[in-house]
Amino acid sequence: MFESVVDFTVLGEAANGVEAVDLVARLDPDVVLMDLRMPGGGGVEAIKELSRRGARAKVLVLTTYDTDSDTLSAIEAGATGYLLKDAPRDELFTAVRAAAEGRTVLSPAIASRLVSVVRTPPQSQGGETLSSREREVLALVAKGTSNREIARVLFISEATVKTHLTHIYAKLGASDRAAAVAVAYDRGILGSAGE
Repeated sequence: MFESVVDFTVLGEAANGVEAVDLVARLDPDVVLMDLRMPGGGGVEAIKELSRRGARAKVLVLTTYDTDSDTLSAIEAGATGYLLKDAPRDELFTAVRAAAEGRTVLSPAIASRLVSVVRTPPQSQGGETLSSREREVLALVAKGTSNREIARVLFISEATVKTHLTHIYAKLGASDRAAAVAVAYDRGILGSAGE
């Protein structure tokens, strides 16, 4: 399908995640379309490995699976976007172009699921505790660090920073960066405001 469109060039095809990581290292594509469930190495593990290696390629997950855990795992691993295989052809082409430009792409069904996950109130009574990575992100936010700089400092993608911020806002009941920092100081998560 992609070979039939003038501005796309298909560089390779892999049968599993391990092979995909090797091909990306050799071929240096702009965008990787990654399935999540494959024999001999899953997509989330491959995405993590590509992120660990600092691969330039943007990873767009294309899968039949749309469960919350799959979606969050893929995005946290460093995926730029997440589409279902039943996406119309033109939507897929548009998504790959957007991913190549570094924009986050989520199918409407996936976006709706993520919003509902984020809006679900925490199960524990005092609110959920922040993970160590979320505390690192929040500490950098408190210093006025931009998402791009946070991504550089923590060796994660900007999309992953945004995902962490979304989780932080939900856990702290905050609507933006300033509110999250204020709540964190108030609760002693970041120490006292003078530190």
